[in-house]
Amino acid sequence: MTPLFALDRLAAVSAGQWLKSRVSSFVDKRLGPEFEARSKALAVRQNEYGYDAFGFSRHSLRYAALLARWLYRDYFRTETHGIENVPGSGRLLFVSNHSGQLPYDGLVIGTALFLEADPPRMARSMVERFVPTLPFASYLLSRFGQITGTPENCKRLLEDEEAILVFPEGARGISKPFSKRYQLQDFGLGFMRLALETNTPIVPVAVIGAEEQAPAVNVKPLARVLGLPSLPVVPYPPFIPVVPLPVRYRLYFGEPLYFEGDPDDDDEVLEEKVRAVRNRIQSMLHLGLRARKHVFW
Repeated sequence: MTPLFALDRLAAVSAGQWLKSRVSSFVDKRLGPEFEARSKALAVRQNEYGYDAFGFSRHSLRYAALLARWLYRDYFRTETHGIENVPGSGRLLFVSNHSGQLPYDGLVIGTALFLEADPPRMARSMVERFVPTLPFASYLLSRFGQITGTPENCKRLLEDEEAILVFPEGARGISKPFSKRYQLQDFGLGFMRLALETNTPIVPVAVIGAEEQAPAVNVKPLARVLGLPSLPVVPYPPFIPVVPLPVRYRLYFGEPLYFEGDPDDDDEVLEEKVRAVRNRIQSMLHLGLRARKHVFW
């Protein structure tokens, strides 16, 4: 290594460290003491290096929290109802409807639990298996506390008394046509087996607003070619639902539901329990839509 090359490398490293320090200082200043207090209150087990077993870091969470708080409070102007129904400790499964082409609904739910719940809760979202294959997604999602939705991952977190956010409609919900907005698609049974196996209460969540954030047409043939579950196209630039419309989000948290039974029961037995959760969320959606005066305010 030549002296000139060594000096250039040292200068690049110093510049990178300076930029990182400036960004970190800016984020800390904008978040203020509220974030620091709530972050420390999260019941998350971390090692001496500040990471948990899945790669989550409170330090990294700051960067996502700044954007999430702005989206939650300023862009979507979220109304949160029933947050007092969320238990302050212990394992939980949050089960919600899913819509909007891209999972802003999961971000808004997680932000509400962090900012509004007392004490704050950390909700681990179960992301689709294809998401971590996207560039940078695997690294960033793990740092921000999200997990690939496998039963093994979820069971480990619930055994550590953490909370998991589940969308049982999966890709069916997020890619359904605009004409079927607020009509729940079929729920998978996996979350109920998990709840029974780990003796975990279920908190139903109804999200209103996400259905209108990106009214899209799903180009299924091209989605199949690209290996994606859907390829939504919206009628405004940039024609992909990266930028949602500034709808007003309304979240409703229901009272916890408790179920007993054998997690290895036949599907027909579990479907009755799953139907009870689905019906509760659908009822919450109907009540919320009836109370809503307008999509944007």
